[in-house]
Amino acid sequence: MVKSPRMAAGNGVFYPIFGFATCLAFIYMSFGDFWVNYSKEPELSFVQRNGTRFTLDGGMFYINGWNSYWLMDHAADEYTRPRVREMLQAGAKMGLTVCRTWAFNDGGYNALQISPGRYDERVFKALDHVIAEARQQGIRLLLCIVNNLKAYGGKTQYVKWAWEEGIGLSSSNDSFFYDPSIRIYFKNHVKTLLTRKNSITGIQYKDDPTIFGWELINEPRCQTDPSGDTLQDWIEDMSMFVKSIDKKHLLTVGLEGFYGPKSPKKSTVNPGDWAADLGSDFIRNSQISTIDFASVHIYPDHWFHDQELEEKLKYIKKWTVSHIEDCDAELKKPVMFTEFGLSNLNKDFEPSQRDQFYKVIYDIIYKSAKRKKSGAGSFVWQFLVGGMEEYNDDFGIIPWDRPLTYQLITKHSCKLAAVQGVLPSQKDHLKELCPRTR
Repeated sequence: MVKSPRMAAGNGVFYPIFGFATCLAFIYMSFGDFWVNYSKEPELSFVQRNGTRFTLDGGMFYINGWNSYWLMDHAADEYTRPRVREMLQAGAKMGLTVCRTWAFNDGGYNALQISPGRYDERVFKALDHVIAEARQQGIRLLLCIVNNLKAYGGKTQYVKWAWEEGIGLSSSNDSFFYDPSIRIYFKNHVKTLLTRKNSITGIQYKDDPTIFGWELINEPRCQTDPSGDTLQDWIEDMSMFVKSIDKKHLLTVGLEGFYGPKSPKKSTVNPGDWAADLGSDFIRNSQISTIDFASVHIYPDHWFHDQELEEKLKYIKKWTVSHIEDCDAELKKPVMFTEFGLSNLNKDFEPSQRDQFYKVIYDIIYKSAKRKKSGAGSFVWQFLVGGMEEYNDDFGIIPWDRPLTYQLITKHSCKLAAVQGVLPSQKDHLKELCPRTR
């Protein structure tokens, strides 16, 4: 029975009740999206490592992944936030399982860390949103903690902070790796990040299996010390610190994969003599016991400017296989190719060339997975959704805009699922993509 307003307003209580109901309605309209969508969290387990392979719930786990570094940045603004769900849903529909994205923005617009130890709660809630949304879509996240490059602050911003405070040892960007004050800045950031309690799910980051793992730094280089000792010391120190707080998640360095000055492969596999003088070394940096898996990037357009496509494809096959062999025989750890891309600025570029490039990487990963070897996954750089042209570079794509590219990516998801089995989060999507996969 519906009561009239007069009946409900007996003894003058109508207006307080109406006001309370209006308040509830406003709260629901403001935050109901979180309540409705995240009230029932999907069950997830932590990804683990067993020798040269990743495991999940006792089975093998090989990854078809992608990069969308911009997720937190877009989640911070109301009008761009829907792109986060759109991208993660699209990734899930392609059978992808892990997205690599930034968990940093130091100084500047939409900064997470405004200054050392000072955070913008609005932006932290944006990262909360990304993690909660990824969990809802069955996608795990590989979160990078800082940038070697200037974009989104990076080590340049840390050095600037220390210099402005009058405590920096040097204005050189490489002092990020050896300055004691800057190391304290970074460790404080690591601790804040890992112990953050998600405002949506209530789960601390260090306890959330939605996070596949952590990456210390994107593409570290320390060219002022080509011996590699400075960077090696930093990796050892920081990886131990991460593990002292978070023993549940996997950890990688974030390397490009270049061989150092003492490596026999510096002249046979490196793309040039310059690559051995960057202060990093794939083998040495990845051998550290607190590093769980190795990482490699693949950018032949940055490394070679006069080669034709066929020459580049031949080289990157050698590059990729070499690192898998290293991890099979020497490192005894999984390796992930966490960035790979082909530029559309190449002379006479055609999208089909990018498909050829992707296929070389995918075929090598599939072959390694089929043999239960260390080639554990690959991540295209980068995927975007419509309306993001200003965030694109010469490598980014909207996968569903080109059917042949989309089919290539989804076919790789199907092939990996045939090796490892279909994950619970993939069942509905892979039924349509690859009906023969069980």
